[in-house]
Amino acid sequence: MLEQLDSIEQAALASLTTISDSAALDQWRVAQLGRNAPLAMLLSDIGKASKEERPVLGKRGNEVKRALEEAYEQKAEALRRAELEQAMTQGAVDVTLPGRKLAPGRLHPSTQTFRQLYAVWAEMGFQVYRSREVESDEFNFELLNFPKHHPARDMQDTFFTTTPDVILRTHTSPGQIRAMRELGGNGTLPIRVILPGMCYRYEQISARSDVQFYQMEGLAVGRHVTMANLKGTLSDFARRMFGQNVRTRFRSDHFPFTEPSAEMDVECFLCGGLGCRVCKHQGWLEILGCGMVHPTVLRNGGYDPSVFSGFAFGMGPQRITMLMHKIEDIRYFFANDLRFLEQF
Repeated sequence: MLEQLDSIEQAALASLTTISDSAALDQWRVAQLGRNAPLAMLLSDIGKASKEERPVLGKRGNEVKRALEEAYEQKAEALRRAELEQAMTQGAVDVTLPGRKLAPGRLHPSTQTFRQLYAVWAEMGFQVYRSREVESDEFNFELLNFPKHHPARDMQDTFFTTTPDVILRTHTSPGQIRAMRELGGNGTLPIRVILPGMCYRYEQISARSDVQFYQMEGLAVGRHVTMANLKGTLSDFARRMFGQNVRTRFRSDHFPFTEPSAEMDVECFLCGGLGCRVCKHQGWLEILGCGMVHPTVLRNGGYDPSVFSGFAFGMGPQRITMLMHKIEDIRYFFANDLRFLEQF
């Protein structure tokens, strides 16, 4: 049996020198050190030898096994190094090549539109006023001429909280009352403000509507403010925003907090009024609602409606962005999809 052990060792080590890849080495390990390997079979027969031969055969068998295991580890390490060097040579990095440029940061398309709007209204003498997003039912509805149980409340599906009469604002209009009370000097000072911010409505999410969206309110209060001032101001805004040659039109409408009320359209700035898919082939785009501040709302803001008057308007910056860039789905604005954001 000693001769067999020597023969197994020599044959195994000889075959190991011809191996040149990890797959073949793994096959060698199974063939020489596995359960069914010749060495394992021979070691299992040592018990059949005489008492005097068993220690000698056991010792020699363990020596052969250790020698094969050490030879296997050395070969495996050598192959790992060779394969690593080959991989580094084949996929070597050319350090003389210029590095990849970092993508520059961008402003969100909604932010870009807001900044345009801020700049235009600042030139026209309006200051930015921010109000809270969590409102009371009183400010969101009652002080804006929405009495309790009034059917006009059904125009806006409201998010209610577990605290009675505390809601997420459905529009930026509650800020009108807060701005008049805070900046109006107890009903003695004229004000001109815009009120940007997030609004929330419990609506079915679709390509045209979402449960949260941006609005921008505008409010001007003073002595002898008329509907002509409203039309002139908004027409001037449209020219500053969309070009000096843009045409505008006003259509009558109804809002509880303004009287009279109107919708304002601009000539489609994509097709020049000729008609396209964006303007539904009508040549006009609706961009905002407006009207003269209702006397009840003025009174709730601290002004005497017999002395002061004012106008208000509200627009959707996201809608304007969608129209300007032909964006067909409002859900893109909050999806954080880089394929969309990197276009702006």
